[in-house]
Amino acid sequence: MLGKDFQKYWAGSEDKDMWKSFKGAFKSKEPLKYRIVQAHYQLSSMVSRLDAYIGRMQERDRTLFERVVEAQMSKDTARAAMYANEVAEIRKISRQLLTTQIALEQVELRLETVSEIGDVFVNLVPVVGVINELKGVLRGVMPELSVELGELGEGLQEVVVEAGDFTGSYSYASAPTAEARKILDEASTIAEQKMKEKFPDLPAATLTQKA
Repeated sequence: MLGKDFQKYWAGSEDKDMWKSFKGAFKSKEPLKYRIVQAHYQLSSMVSRLDAYIGRMQERDRTLFERVVEAQMSKDTARAAMYANEVAEIRKISRQLLTTQIALEQVELRLETVSEIGDVFVNLVPVVGVINELKGVLRGVMPELSVELGELGEGLQEVVVEAGDFTGSYSYASAPTAEARKILDEASTIAEQKMKEKFPDLPAATLTQKA
């Protein structure tokens, strides 16, 4: 259970002057709990933007698939191969974005449970590790979102460090945890399943149709 002092510190319900003796206390003007709520709001926005981007990729994929079919039906194998290569690239990017979206949704759920000091360390440390991994994935696809995600991760890391400074019982390590890797692996597995739903294989009958 949380001590009463930390409960007040977490919610920001006391005068900040009383916490000045703690190392790193109140690096931000906002209470820890408020910063978690803000981070959750930012993540929700990012997930929505990813969903919209994936939708556009899906539409592009559908258009190119139609061109592949048209080229195959007209026996233009070179053009069919060119479009097929574009489809493959779109699907590679879409898989990365789906994995990121699903992982961030898991991060959202974790943030919802961060209400006690035990939850901070059990749930928030893996979250920071996941975010650090995902910002690298997004760097070449959605660089602006990668930057935002990096800033969000730094803010959450400060929450972990500050909570640890208060209790004096925890030190933060930046290396991804086993739990963070588990979240990413599960997201990748689910993304593979969703790829089959969102980007179905072209029916063999369509490929063999004649013009």
